[in-house]
Amino acid sequence: MAEEKGGEADFPCTLTIDVPFPSASLAHTALQVLRVDQELSPLVRRTFSTVSPPDSSKQSVLRTEYKATTNRMLRVAVNGFFESVGVVINTMKELDVDVYDGPVTESLEGVQGLVKG
Repeated sequence: MAEEKGGEADFPCTLTIDVPFPSASLAHTALQVLRVDQELSPLVRRTFSTVSPPDSSKQSVLRTEYKATTNRMLRVAVNGFFESVGVVINTMKELDVDVYDGPVTESLEGVQGLVKG
């Protein structure tokens, strides 16, 4: 039986990339941010998921699976992915993980732009 156009046989080059995050919440946030941009080439397919590392039950690893028609197309797509994931991680770092994950323990009195209702 012949494989239909666009089937698995047309995408023989594959790569799975696992990026660990400090928490499941941050891994999910990265997934949501990165999935917005679609692959530009129809010669590359990409899927995102979150998985658990071997020593934990929390899904704190962002897994990205690539399939491409050629190694060159795979390399180009993965280079773009690493640029994007770098921006996401640096933004998370700038916003400070502790502030994101923890409750606010300091007064917000005098914070610029805060309007009391």
